[in-house]
Amino acid sequence: MENWLPKLPVADWVDVFVTWLTTNLDVAFSGITNVLEAVVDGMVAGFGYIPSYIFMILLTLIAWKIANKTIALFTLIGLFLIANLGYWDPMLETLALVLTAVIISILLGIPLGIWASQKQSVRQVVTPILDFMQTMPAFVYLIPAIFFFNIGVVPGVVASVIFAMPPTIRLTILGIQQVPADIIEATEAFGSTTSQKLLKVQLPLAMPTIMAGINQSIMLALSMVVIASMVGAPGLGADVYRAVTQIQIGKGFEAGLAIVVIAIILDRLTQNIGKNKKHGGTV
Repeated sequence: MENWLPKLPVADWVDVFVTWLTTNLDVAFSGITNVLEAVVDGMVAGFGYIPSYIFMILLTLIAWKIANKTIALFTLIGLFLIANLGYWDPMLETLALVLTAVIISILLGIPLGIWASQKQSVRQVVTPILDFMQTMPAFVYLIPAIFFFNIGVVPGVVASVIFAMPPTIRLTILGIQQVPADIIEATEAFGSTTSQKLLKVQLPLAMPTIMAGINQSIMLALSMVVIASMVGAPGLGADVYRAVTQIQIGKGFEAGLAIVVIAIILDRLTQNIGKNKKHGGTV
């Protein structure tokens, strides 16, 4: 179909903007790269310092405490399977990458969600940005990430943060807004300040919903593991990507199975943390 209007130079505008960023904020990007690499490498070193069997027992006990015996047994068997298949070290790298991305998503997402829940003007600005972040294909995030942070684990973390942060923000807003109006009126009647109302009433009651957002962010970060491996991120995703490119179906299935095990463990743990918060808030 012939277009009678001239094409908008969107690509040129984006290229100019990216060039300006790399020219003027190169020091900032280098600093972010160094910090994220240090965090991920530190986590991997810390996890690797713990013997595998001790790590299994500790995580199993955590699962038993937070969830139940069934989840604890699955955790123990799943981690043993990962170690038996020879994917223990890649699993630790994947866990470090995912935890780094999720921690950043929480540190940025929850305060932004709180701010947006209190200010309608902020919410009107944040909502379309979140729509854009969630609908943009995940592969697209790798392009600026590579350009700003080069090849390696950092672009994987950055892309994972952008892809995984929206649920935390959205469900933080939703959780605070769903606090019953009569409870808010009661706190105001007793003379509570805005910070007291937020910290002692709204956030505790909204915590199950916020935990659901964190749970979704963890799952989205894990879904980025394989995609991030295409730009040099280590871990189980790199094993899956290598198996795909070399048509090694069995190896790909093993690495994919390890990702599934980690996803189920993290999913069940965060779900049960949310349930415990809910029960604790209703007592």
